[in-house]
Amino acid sequence: MNKKVGIRHEDKYVMERRVAIPPTEVENLVKSGLEVFVESSSKRIFKDSEFKAAGATVTKSLTECPVIFGVKEMPVDYFEKGKTYVLFSHVIKGQAYNMPMLQSMMEKKCNLIDYETITDDDGRRLIFFGRYAGLAGMINSLWSLGERLRVQGTDNRFTRIQQSHHYNSLAEAEKAVKEVGEMIRKEGLPKKLAPIVIGFTGYGNVSKGAQHIADLLPIKEITPAQLLTLEKSGDYSDRLIYKVVFKEEDLSEPIDEQKKFDLKHYYNHPEAYRNQFEKYAPHLTVLMNCMYWDDRYPQLLTKDFIEKLYAQDKMKLMVIGDVTCDPDGSIEFTHKGTAIEDPVFVYNPQTRHYTMGFEGDGILVMAVDILPSELPRESSIGFGEALRQFVPAIVQADYSAGFDDLNLPAPIKRALILHKGEFTPEYEYIREYL
Repeated sequence: MNKKVGIRHEDKYVMERRVAIPPTEVENLVKSGLEVFVESSSKRIFKDSEFKAAGATVTKSLTECPVIFGVKEMPVDYFEKGKTYVLFSHVIKGQAYNMPMLQSMMEKKCNLIDYETITDDDGRRLIFFGRYAGLAGMINSLWSLGERLRVQGTDNRFTRIQQSHHYNSLAEAEKAVKEVGEMIRKEGLPKKLAPIVIGFTGYGNVSKGAQHIADLLPIKEITPAQLLTLEKSGDYSDRLIYKVVFKEEDLSEPIDEQKKFDLKHYYNHPEAYRNQFEKYAPHLTVLMNCMYWDDRYPQLLTKDFIEKLYAQDKMKLMVIGDVTCDPDGSIEFTHKGTAIEDPVFVYNPQTRHYTMGFEGDGILVMAVDILPSELPRESSIGFGEALRQFVPAIVQADYSAGFDDLNLPAPIKRALILHKGEFTPEYEYIREYL
């Protein structure tokens, strides 16, 4: 029975500072009899000394570890024959950029467990960073709004908010947002900006995280229907921020006008639906895109639509916090995920060109694709706590057994994409993308 587990240094992004298993969880694993080896890292939020104090061996190589935990994708040449790797692999949608990595794992007869597919019996995800993506995404989007207004010559209170990673803790960031909220409540917003409306797509963990930050401001929630008449009615205050949460039935409608929206049917037959979010977009100041999306579903904002909106001078929408961050996806003009150190770009709907930073004509997009790493300590601790119950079973499993006889908890077995280099039955469909 294997007792050795490795924790790798994250090297995909310069600013990736998270870890799947933090020192507090390492201490528990060591007490349970496991040997924990941690790849040395100078940038990780937890110092090597913290892992040593927890009982781990800090090393430059994880060669002697049969099971290795990471966070993001690993280099194509990193894998060793027959080992088990646990990570966010980003392959279940057939993502082309990760097929070489997957192919390498297959050639090396590796086992691949993907956090994204660890679910309970009802299909709900059990291990995720989503809430922290929403938290950091909302902080960043408020900062982006402030900076965008500043370069356009509008003094505003949002400039007191910084990008998430500049704060020492989530509590410090929350305190800054609350202080801005108090200023808005007492002094109001510039009249020309009111009403400021923040829209949220989705209502899951990512959206809840983003809403948590927004709710630190003087917030009044309204319905999508109320949004359509808010500005025209004049019944709004410059001492409030308005919030709208969009559900599936707000985003899409049946193509057949004789039919009513049915959520189950929508999930099973998205091709029978069309976008209806465009009617809401002109009334938003900030859009927080927090929902799951794949290319079976209607896009939220297309390049054609945003060009038409811009040409008609109806461009109230200033900032999109694309937390979902699907390149060319639900927000068609999110052409790429951005880095923490270069997090925003301005998209010009007329030229269809992008300019990194806050300057330029058009709409600003914040699309950092490793947002939880801007709150690395809290997100790692929360992730480790969720993963805790499964780590010993993953480490000690006998992967030489056949798939049917593999002794793993059901949520982990459901998340096993590769077993001895072969697709498990549920993931055989990925083969067509290789």
